[in-house]
Amino acid sequence: MNLRGILSIPLTLSTILTGRIQTISHSLSTSFGGGIGSRSATTMVLDPTKLNVLHAPLQPHTKEGDSTHPTGFQRDGYCWGIEQDPGNHYIGGVVSKEFLEYSKDQGNDLMTPRGGFPGLKDGCRWCLCVNRWKEAMFASEKLGEKVVPRVDLSSTALHALKGVSLEDLKKYEYKP
Repeated sequence: MNLRGILSIPLTLSTILTGRIQTISHSLSTSFGGGIGSRSATTMVLDPTKLNVLHAPLQPHTKEGDSTHPTGFQRDGYCWGIEQDPGNHYIGGVVSKEFLEYSKDQGNDLMTPRGGFPGLKDGCRWCLCVNRWKEAMFASEKLGEKVVPRVDLSSTALHALKGVSLEDLKKYEYKP
């Protein structure tokens, strides 16, 4: 048979594979009482509470062994929230001494250890309230940029964008 004859055969690789898959699928279906067979593809829906501001899977902000673990409203290391979280602890912040002093002046002392809370120090990772982070950003005009915690975008929840822009978060992105 010449090349022209081979090319005129109406079988394609997809025809061969499709027929083979249908045969295997039918065999499995009859072997297991119809429990296994082919099914159509489904659409995967991602839970937006588990995405970060970059629309990728939310990463843990602290891990076992970190001095400030566990952080987050649910104390699981993630900066995601639930409806019961009035503070919206969505921002994966790396705090500065200046921020901690600012926060204390605003009535939220994050430096003093108490009841299982280790107290934060310069450089600690902590899930921050969106509004407090935004207040610090506005206060930076008078107090300087060090008052604004750096932001780990991979561990900052997508819901943070309801209160602050991605542009502002990127301006203060944490770069180890």
